[in-house]
Amino acid sequence: MSSTRSTDRPNFLIIMSDEHGPMWSSTYGHPLIETPNLTRLAEAGVLFENAYSNTPLCVPARASFMTGRFASRVRVWDNTVPIASDLITWPYLLRSLGYDPVLTGKMHMRGLDELHGFTRQLTYCISSSREVTRAVQSWRKPHPAADQPFPGILRAGAGSGEPTEYDDVVEKSALAFLRDKQRREQPFALCVGYYTPHPPFLVPEPYFSRYYPDRVDLPNIPDGHLDELPEAASRLRRYFGFKGPFPEEAVLKARAAYFGLVSYLDDKIGRLLDALEETGLAENTIVIYTSDHGEMLGEHGLWSKASFYEQSSRVPMVVSWPGNLRNGVRVHEVVSLVDLTVTILDLAGVSVDGWNLDGDSLLPLIRGDTSSWKNEAFVEYFAHGTDRPQAMVRSGKWKFSYGHGAPPEMELYDLEADPGEFANLAGSPEHREVQERLLARVMEEWGDPDEFTARIADAQDERALIRRVTGGPVVF
Repeated sequence: MSSTRSTDRPNFLIIMSDEHGPMWSSTYGHPLIETPNLTRLAEAGVLFENAYSNTPLCVPARASFMTGRFASRVRVWDNTVPIASDLITWPYLLRSLGYDPVLTGKMHMRGLDELHGFTRQLTYCISSSREVTRAVQSWRKPHPAADQPFPGILRAGAGSGEPTEYDDVVEKSALAFLRDKQRREQPFALCVGYYTPHPPFLVPEPYFSRYYPDRVDLPNIPDGHLDELPEAASRLRRYFGFKGPFPEEAVLKARAAYFGLVSYLDDKIGRLLDALEETGLAENTIVIYTSDHGEMLGEHGLWSKASFYEQSSRVPMVVSWPGNLRNGVRVHEVVSLVDLTVTILDLAGVSVDGWNLDGDSLLPLIRGDTSSWKNEAFVEYFAHGTDRPQAMVRSGKWKFSYGHGAPPEMELYDLEADPGEFANLAGSPEHREVQERLLARVMEEWGDPDEFTARIADAQDERALIRRVTGGPVVF
């Protein structure tokens, strides 16, 4: 591996936040939330309007992003499973071309190997393998329901919480890295993992008062909607203890604090962009912003993630390289995080032939060629809040969700006619063809769904037993 600077290889600054849905930003059209720096980045690059996480949960989503493969293929079922250390990741592949891939902040990779190809971690790991985590859930036991809302769900207001305190440390390390004169000696890929706007929704002033009490709104929940929720959403409400409506004032404070956290994050993005310009690195650095999943923020009566609704499963995605890629462009085709993984490798000059990745390079879309794009995202969920494997396929304007069990659970939405996902079309005769086509797409990935379900349930029971006899979380 050469340590000589390769002039034909760009640097990368990859920013991944935690729990940021794109609709919660002015860049994606929100009328209240101010994100001028994300807009600045989008105006200098390409913004993807319909990008999705491949799993709306931290560890599996990041496993997909790191490997370019669906969670079911790497068998990272939930937040208690680490990525296998012998899996190829994009940092390993970049290193094969002489890159220095460096991590600062959160990537939520469990196990003894917390680098998975990165040469080093510049900060402490806030989600180490030794943290106490929720118990492994078994699908072979009755599905749990909470009598009260999970602690901290609506802990919100002005103040400092673990996410913001951590992100201050992450920002400092990232800026120091970019300002180091050694950055010109070897192509680098700096991955900055910000923890915000993940709960608790505590944000320093003046960010909270920027929105509370006058610039915040309530969730859009039509009358009677919560009584007619599909079973997947109703089960999540039971699991998290969302039995009835929260006090309006608590909801307003939580949303205002989340809005403030998004603006707090946006300012940090801006300072990273400033550092690139100040050091002269901007010209040859590709900047990417995305998140691992979104946040429901009270929509459909839900908080947190773990859902296929847009607020939970969609993510922001912007790719910028001024002078080399188009700028100020918005792409409407459907994409996902595994596609972003392959795009990073493509931009770096890494051949992905033979690695059997699930994504496709976004470069044709970035360059304006939509003629052969698959226009699809495949999303899965196997963790807390469900008693069965779940999958979602976004294909063009259609979103189809499936939960395998008895009885099977299906949802179908026309997102052009019903962007709020209030009218479930599954089971209607006029939509049978599209429903069957998208169900077949799920089965194409899963194979025999009964065997697939049993495999996950076996893994749950094995991990639960190990935890029980060892008295705590497993360090793999």
